[in-house]
Amino acid sequence: MQYISITTDEALNAYCAQLAKAQAIAVDTEFVRTRTLYPQLGLIQIYDGLQIALIDPLEINDFSALKDILTDGNIVKVLHSCSEDIETFICALNIVPSPIFDSQFAAAITGMGPSLGYAKLVETMLGVQVDKGESRTDWLARPLSPEQCQYAAYDVLYLFQLYPALRDKTIAQDRQAWVFAEMDNLVRKKQSHIPYDLLYLNIKNNWHVTGKSLYVLQQLTAWRAKEAQQRDLALNFVVREANLLEVAKNLPTSRNALHQIAGLTPQEIRINGQAMLDIVEAAHRVDESEYPQAVERLVDFPRFKKVAAGVRQVCVQSAEKIAVPVELIGSKKQINQLIKWCWLRDDDTRAQGLQPDLLEGWRGQYLRAQLSQVDGLNIPEPTHA
Repeated sequence: MQYISITTDEALNAYCAQLAKAQAIAVDTEFVRTRTLYPQLGLIQIYDGLQIALIDPLEINDFSALKDILTDGNIVKVLHSCSEDIETFICALNIVPSPIFDSQFAAAITGMGPSLGYAKLVETMLGVQVDKGESRTDWLARPLSPEQCQYAAYDVLYLFQLYPALRDKTIAQDRQAWVFAEMDNLVRKKQSHIPYDLLYLNIKNNWHVTGKSLYVLQQLTAWRAKEAQQRDLALNFVVREANLLEVAKNLPTSRNALHQIAGLTPQEIRINGQAMLDIVEAAHRVDESEYPQAVERLVDFPRFKKVAAGVRQVCVQSAEKIAVPVELIGSKKQINQLIKWCWLRDDDTRAQGLQPDLLEGWRGQYLRAQLSQVDGLNIPEPTHA
């Protein structure tokens, strides 16, 4: 196996001129995300069937030619389980590859099994065992070792070899459009953001607090998100989620009170203690009318279990009809997402301008009409642009 290392703008431009002639390219990234909020791109691998390239983003200054290739609607980008890759491209290059053919999803909808890992898929389809020994190495360190480069190159080599058979399977089952639609929906999610004042909805056990404490939790959660973004630090490396809830419960008014809260570390108090105390103090001056209303939980609705069972039954029937795993068409999380969207006053899916997965794309095509008949749901008519 031969690959080239691209470390200059000129070499990248020349390679992109070659890629422009391709109908499909295999794409992968290597990144580091241990303490940071955003993934730190360490390497981009691409294979067009002619030449594997390992593109060093730490050396390149001008990515415009590569951006043009990655967003060219006439070139299919083949990735595997691409959620983190999408996020990496958004953060590093401010673009999203399109159109995306995800090999994991393609395998799932053509009956090969849900959520197949890359190594398992390669072994099943190509009879090759993938060496994953370099998957957790430091991709920001330079120089990259020969073992790292070989590992990275093999990833796109095999990915490109998987594509023709998977593409043909999806076409034979009239499901290729499902792959592209699923990835388009995933991209919309990655590009949407929950408003700061609603981030507390995703805090575990947020329903344990109400009134002033819930207001403090709302403010703490928004503050932590902004801190994480400004410092490029993973959320729990600012303050752990459970500790935000404890501060909201206890409403401490001094550093000594902070030290009495089980779980808060001296480092969290030293770096962020004053900011948390300021939020608590400010809350005492806020009128009760500004407090968030008590958190709603699906389990508190008497009809929840019955409605969830009805939605599940629709998913089971549709899954049997189109021969896909029921978990793929409607997981428990997706069922709950739909019911929250229909019932709850404050819903993060609606706040992001999104629709529930069960009403989007290929799922919506098979499920929307039946879901509209489930007693207890109010499914609006689809809107057309």
